[in-house]
Amino acid sequence: MVSTDRFLAFAAMSLLVIVIPGPSVLFVIGRALAHGRRTAVATALGNVFGSYVLVVAVALGIGALVERSAAVLMAVKLAGAAYLVFLGVQAFRHRKDMKVSDMQAPSGPARGDLRTVVDGILVGVTNPKGIVFFAAVLPQFVDHTAGNLPAQMLLLGLVPISIGLVTDTLWGLGAAAARSWFARSERRLSMVGGAGGFAMIGLGVTVAATGRAD
Repeated sequence: MVSTDRFLAFAAMSLLVIVIPGPSVLFVIGRALAHGRRTAVATALGNVFGSYVLVVAVALGIGALVERSAAVLMAVKLAGAAYLVFLGVQAFRHRKDMKVSDMQAPSGPARGDLRTVVDGILVGVTNPKGIVFFAAVLPQFVDHTAGNLPAQMLLLGLVPISIGLVTDTLWGLGAAAARSWFARSERRLSMVGGAGGFAMIGLGVTVAATGRAD
């Protein structure tokens, strides 16, 4: 249904987006720093569930609108690219404001696994980077000649979900293992935020400059 070249191209784009630390990654790291690896894994699982809700929404609603109009596709793509650049600029400007205390949950008993997963789902659904990516980028990789576009999007959507589950879990486990190391230096958090900001700006420019030709 989806050609190999489109599948691989979307996988490469997804990897580029996902490796950039964003709201979901920082949330997973924060829960890991606050509560350890079990909470980090549950949060990452909830995050990918929430992200796939966005995939379903795009496949059944926004995606159908976008694929019918080249003008709408261009508008969504440019708006998404502009927002990614904005997020990148904001991340870089505020990189020194990142505090370990801001990333940690309030003191008190740890929440149950189900509540932690639900928290992750909510963050995944409301993640601006995820909304922009799935609405502006995902529809560009479907094959119009193959038909059944919603099913193609649902299938392609499994790619970033799978990558995200692995990378978010690794981020969380790494943060849980190095929680004391992170907590000793605000400068280290600042460097992560600055690098992520630069990378997101580059991604926004890439999204604006590339796209489907048909």
